[in-house]
Amino acid sequence: MDSIHDAFVEGVIAKMKTLKVGHALDDGIFMGPVVDDKQLASNMDWIEKAKQSGANLAFGGERLEMPHDGYYMSPTLFTETDNSWDINQEEVFAPLACVMRVKDLDEAIAMTNDTRFGLTGGIITQSLRSSAMFKEQVQAGCVMVNLATAGTDYHVPFGGRKQSSFGPREQGQYAKEFYTIVKTAYQKAY
Repeated sequence: MDSIHDAFVEGVIAKMKTLKVGHALDDGIFMGPVVDDKQLASNMDWIEKAKQSGANLAFGGERLEMPHDGYYMSPTLFTETDNSWDINQEEVFAPLACVMRVKDLDEAIAMTNDTRFGLTGGIITQSLRSSAMFKEQVQAGCVMVNLATAGTDYHVPFGGRKQSSFGPREQGQYAKEFYTIVKTAYQKAY
């Protein structure tokens, strides 16, 4: 909500400052490199596009040079973005987040649902009422309360809604449908 926006952004930036970027197999590393030069170029293009749209780059957003090969970048945080901008409407697949102001829970839920995607959604709250409303109303395949929006357990179904989904869920009991092709066959005995 708008009343906690600034404190939330400060807290996110403080946490981002502690995240170590480096070789994924080194101790204490939180984030390794992106997969290749094409993905890094795409990520950097998203950052430039957001800045040109008027977003406030609150943290990160630069390529990092490391003592070993790889396509490293800092985690990135934008504020003062609009939900209609591409940076908030596309699946960017970069270590990048945008924080947007909302006046209340209803506006937050409406903004969350105002996209053609719906893989995961999350809320941080101490209110059981707010968490129940969010879980019920958000159009996402996985909804988290007071948890990161990545890393579902293998025994539960995983997948999105809208254009963040393809067919049945990938994990849990639904995995049988995901990894098999059903065929109906008839045979009459003679």
